[in-house]
Amino acid sequence: MDEILAGYAVAATPELIARFEALSSREVYAPILNLLPTTPVSVADIGAGTGRDAMWFAAQGHRVLAVEPVKELREAGIALHDCPMIEWLDDRLPQLVETRARGPFDLVTLSAVWQHLDDNARQLAMPNLEQITVPGGMVIMSLRHGPGAPGRRVFPVSPEESIYAARRSGFQLLLRSEANSIQAENQASGVRWTWLVLKKVC
Repeated sequence: MDEILAGYAVAATPELIARFEALSSREVYAPILNLLPTTPVSVADIGAGTGRDAMWFAAQGHRVLAVEPVKELREAGIALHDCPMIEWLDDRLPQLVETRARGPFDLVTLSAVWQHLDDNARQLAMPNLEQITVPGGMVIMSLRHGPGAPGRRVFPVSPEESIYAARRSGFQLLLRSEANSIQAENQASGVRWTWLVLKKVC
């Protein structure tokens, strides 16, 4: 994980940050949009990057904890999205020590994050995601299939194994949705996504 985070730090150029910010959060979350909360809730955005999605959630009235371990991305996010509804936190998977101290949350999101954890780290992370989610709350994650960017390693991820691990940690599957990448470069590389919506059983 240290190597992957270092890769993001090196890649955090103004060009990359602008590319992250140019994506529409609504389009990113389109596969599961109908399941997102429509009234204000508490959100933990794990791997918040530049805060694009955190700002989108905040604009809808949600209070957001933007969790981002890469200093360069976190500082860019703070500069770009100066919003009282967003709190920034330096924390990382799989332990999420600081995040657990601030939880639990109604909604936990992991957009384009899970593929950076190997199988071992995923097994450690899932019970911690359960800890930071309120009973009846949701975890939404996107699983990347296909090659990663240079310096930002990705690991093969099985939706079935992720669902099984989630069930073992007290979640039930509300939705599984398959989607193509919305970025032209990723489309050309054959990148696709599986979205999982998990509900913590009361």
